[in-house]
Parts: sequence; structure tokens; C-alpha cells
Amino acid sequence: KARIRPKPTADTVLLKDRLLCLLQPPLDGLFDGRTLSVPFEPFPYQLEGIAFLMPRHSALLADEMGLGKTCQAILSLRLLFHQGQIRQALIICPKPLMHNWARELKLWAPDLPFEPFDGDAEQRRTTWFVSNCPLKLINYETLSRDADLAADPKVYFDAVVLDEAQRIKNKESKTAQTVRSIRRGRSWAISGTPVENSHDDLVNLFAFLDPGRIPPDTPPKHLSRYTSDCILRRTKDLVQSDMPPKLYKDLEVDLTPAQRQAYSLAEEEGVIHLNELGETISVQHVFQLVMRLKQICNFDPLTGESAKLEQLLSDMEEVAASGRKAIVFSQWVEPLEILAKALEPFGPLQYHGRIPQHERTPILDRFKADPDKHVILMSYGTGSVGLNLQFTNYVFLFDRWWNPAIEDQAINRAHRVGQRHPVTVTRFLAGDTIEQRIASILEAKRKVFNDLLAQADKPTTMGLTESEIFGLFDLKARPKRGAA
Repeated sequence: KARIRPKPTADTVLLKDRLLCLLQPPLDGLFDGRTLSVPFEPFPYQLEGIAFLMPRHSALLADEMGLGKTCQAILSLRLLFHQGQIRQALIICPKPLMHNWARELKLWAPDLPFEPFDGDAEQRRTTWFVSNCPLKLINYETLSRDADLAADPKVYFDAVVLDEAQRIKNKESKTAQTVRSIRRGRSWAISGTPVENSHDDLVNLFAFLDPGRIPPDTPPKHLSRYTSDCILRRTKDLVQSDMPPKLYKDLEVDLTPAQRQAYSLAEEEGVIHLNELGETISVQHVFQLVMRLKQICNFDPLTGESAKLEQLLSDMEEVAASGRKAIVFSQWVEPLEILAKALEPFGPLQYHGRIPQHERTPILDRFKADPDKHVILMSYGTGSVGLNLQFTNYVFLFDRWWNPAIEDQAINRAHRVGQRHPVTVTRFLAGDTIEQRIASILEAKRKVFNDLLAQADKPTTMGLTESEIFGLFDLKARPKRGAA
């Protein structure tokens, strides 16, 4: 079979640079477990993405959402570090994706130390000027606050990677100006929607990638002659043969300050109340606290702020831009009704227990037929069984169900016989909350049951046991035998 190798770019003119490229070992032999350890071998199209990125000093990876752009960027950086071609790199991403990048770096580059920009201004100054960690991770908001430090002549990175690079489409914004001010060797950008409004979005992106590559006043129809060598875009349709049937993305978000304050207060007061119940405590008492905390993880009760909604809005921009459709699941109807208002630009439809039975089939028919209806909002109870939505390519679990089997049933509304494209499943999780504790227990259960391959069906006992429910909090109180 044909081997996948990095190739010299169109503007690589020096013989030694072209030879350096041509003498690299093929990428499809590097990730077989003997050379570099990876959790699983990248798909051929991902290797082609790595071969695209590695030799380029200016590159835009514009794959459709769900194709693993993060993985491709990380493996490309990892190889360049191993080859000694780069020694210092910076990744810039939206604040909600910091946890995701940290997790993916640990997964795909466990041998590559990285350091996020945390703490107060003095701590961040140390990260900018003193730390010798090879890879640093910063969000756009922190970068804007540190604009003076980022522009300091002493700051230099061999590679700067922008995630969700459409964030700098406004050339005059402080974020865009700060990003462009960083002294760097390689400029890479990742975006599934690099052009959101007009061709100017792409022109402004190239002001970071390669200033001067696009001559002033270039007509839109001529842009490709200057940019084509720097852009790689694949859609799910193009790489379908490489793809697994389902792609899972666990997305951890940080609660907004208002949510965190409400959550901490509710948890503290709730645990005190439960301990005061003594032997009269029951599973139902604990469940009441769990449900309250989970609802705060969705929306702050006072301000309505929602870290999950911020990320969902960003993801839906890309879903709609690619002409796709999505299902959003929640345990409750109330969040779905709030989401319906926030997602108005995407033509949301609702499908849950408050929708009369005779209206439900017409809603599904409209969702399938109307190209402007990009999202349907469903409750697990109503939407998890008996529906065929195989024309949908994205599933978002806004909050998690108690039982992984119910989640799987919900996901299978989209992923079923007749589905011609991979289905991307995004599971939202609020970091450092009850959601994280529940998810870790359920994931362990899911693994145990998946390992029991001899069983034809998953057991019905995949939910939390009584002891696991009490174990979610630091409770001294326990019920009398048989009380719960």
C-alpha cells in the first residue's frame, strides 16, 4: 500500500529543506506502538493531516467538526518536538476547551510536558518569561489580558497553534492583534468554520498565518491561488471509509463564576442538612441534593448563566454551517425550553413529554424535511426509544442520565441502520462537580459490562447502587438497615 509521508510545500526552495522532508520515515509506521505510543492508531486521513501540518510554517486545518483536528495537531507537534525541529510551542484556545486540550495532550502526547497559564498576573509573568516547559496552553481571554507580555520581544515560540481560529476573524479586535504580535516560527490554525461571514474572515486569518501572502484587494475568486497550499479541509463524507460508526467527545466545561458560587453554597448546605438527618436519611434525600446540583451545572438559578450553553452555541454554529442536524438531550424539560430560546437562530424544535402525542410525528417530519431546522431538543424519557433519526449526525448530551444504557438508547436514535455518516456524540460535563463523580462511576460500570462480551444484552443494573449514591458526598449519616 502507499505510505503516508510529509511532502515539501510548494514554496520550499532550499534543497536541504526538501531533503529533510523526503527523508522522514513514513507516518503510518510511527504509531504502531513500537516507535511512539498512542491510545489507538490514527485513521489514514488523520495521518494525511499530520503529513500536511508538519512541513508547513503556515497551515490551516479546516476539517469538519468531529474528525479529530485536535489529535492531528497534537501528534504533529509531538513529532516535531521528537525530531528537534521545535523546542517551544504555544496552543491558544477558547476558555471552555482548556480542559479538553489538557486531556487530549495527556492522551496523545503523554511524553510531552505542558503548562497552562494559570493564576494571577505575577504567576502568568513567570510562565511567560521564566518557565522552560516546552509546550504552553493559554485561552484567548487570558491572552488578551496579557497582551503586553505576549508582545514582549523576549517572548518567542517555534510554533503557535490557534484552536477555533475564527476567533480572530475581526482583524482589529484586541484578540487578533495580540495573537499577531507574538513572535513565532510556525503559525497553525484549526477551525471547522474558517469562513463564517465573508471572504474577509479568511483574509484576516491569513494576517496571522502568513502576513503578505494574500495581496491587498485580491478578488474573492482569486484567493485560492494564494491560499490553497496552506489549507486542508475534509468532510465526513470524504473520509467515511476511515471512520468508526460513532465518535465520542467528552467535553469538560468550567462553571461560570455565578454557577460555581451557587453550586458551592448548595452543596455545603445540602451536606449539612443530610448529616443532620442521621439515621432517618434515605436515598431519596440524597437524590434531591444531587438533582439540585445537576440543575445548577446546567444553568445558574439567579443569572441564567451556563457554561454548557456557551459551548453548545459555538458547536451549533459549525453544525449549521455544514448543513447538518443535531439532537440535544436533557434529563429535564425546563432546560430544553430555555435552550429553545437561546438556539433560535438554528430553528430549534422540541420533542418531550409536554408535547401532545398527536403533534410529535409532524415535528419529526418537519425536522427531517426543513433544511433550516438544525436541532431538535429531546428529553431522555421521550426521545430515547422508538425513533429513527438517522439523518442526524450530531448528538449532544447536555446533562447525563443515571444509566449508560439509557444514554446509549438515546444516541442510537441517530446511529442506527440507514445512517450513512459517522455520528459525533458530545457529552457535556461540568468539571469538579457531582456530574464528574457520577460520570466516573458510570464509565467504570460501562467498561465492566462491555468487557463481558459473552452477554448478549447489557444488564439492566448499570445505574448507581445505594452505596454509590451515598458515596457521592462526604456523609457521616447512613440509614438504618432497610430504611432506604
